[in-house]
Amino acid sequence: MKTVVTLIGMRSVCGFAVVGVVVWLVGCVSVYLAPPLQPLQETSLSGAGKEKVLLIDVSGVITRKAASSGGIFPAPPDIVARVKEELELAGKDDHVKAVVLRINSPGGTVTASDQLYHEMRKFKETYEIPIVAMFMDVGASGAYYVAMAADSVIAHPTSIVGSIGVVMLRLNVEGLLEKVGLETAAIKSGTMKDMGSPFRTMTDEEYQVFLGVIMEFYNRFVQVIGEGRPGLKDDRIRELADGRIYTAAQAFRVGLVDELGYLDVAIDRAKQIAGIEEARVVTYHRPGTYTNNIYSRLSDSVTLRSIVDWSQLSVGTPQFLYLWGPS
Repeated sequence: MKTVVTLIGMRSVCGFAVVGVVVWLVGCVSVYLAPPLQPLQETSLSGAGKEKVLLIDVSGVITRKAASSGGIFPAPPDIVARVKEELELAGKDDHVKAVVLRINSPGGTVTASDQLYHEMRKFKETYEIPIVAMFMDVGASGAYYVAMAADSVIAHPTSIVGSIGVVMLRLNVEGLLEKVGLETAAIKSGTMKDMGSPFRTMTDEEYQVFLGVIMEFYNRFVQVIGEGRPGLKDDRIRELADGRIYTAAQAFRVGLVDELGYLDVAIDRAKQIAGIEEARVVTYHRPGTYTNNIYSRLSDSVTLRSIVDWSQLSVGTPQFLYLWGPS
């Protein structure tokens, strides 16, 4: 009989190379230095009673690309997958009476933002559990889109809100290639097949095609705001949705948020909408994550540094974004 004990994933430390140890014994055992990702667990942050208000984080760039954990440890799920996991847990708990979305994000890709919005809407309608969105530093573009699934939207007095619109990112390295003496050639079945290529200048016809796509996504954004802010007419939304950002006070004055306040105000509002007076504020997190109050970092995603973290976005091909500050 042979046993293989394998130490997997040891990184070089202080100049030592990757180490693999194989021991031949009896039986077969694999020992992993990097533990697998653990399921979410619940932690109480404040309050008392059997009823619960669930605090969910929407932090960083909203994308389906999981943030790299670095090293040998497994990367956490992307933000959409994590929030979906949290909502599924909440749906199984009869004591969860309300949800507070703690949002600190400049937005993200069109599709990931829409998926997150869809999951929040579906959860709210399926379980009849109210949702309150709370903007922290930033609640812009795709993050504002997600907040439209909430019953109430609150902004911290120093939040940045808005940037309602769509942007497409496209690199053009044609000039760089010319400088180094390189050229590319695309063999294509149709004139539009390589539209958006970073290796050549975009034609006017291609520009119009892309603009048409962008305007359809923009119209969808306006529609979502109309459903989430019924007090705003379509013309008024389009007037406000020119891509600019607003301070929290400005956003309140024009009707983009319901009130200004702090995180405890959002929690109180959630309890009020749910019709409960007393509740524990709880969160779901991975084992090993330190959480002891409502301001503790909750998410597995990267923080707001993602505004300028290009690793969170794929820039090799054109993509459509509900994102503030992409360049």
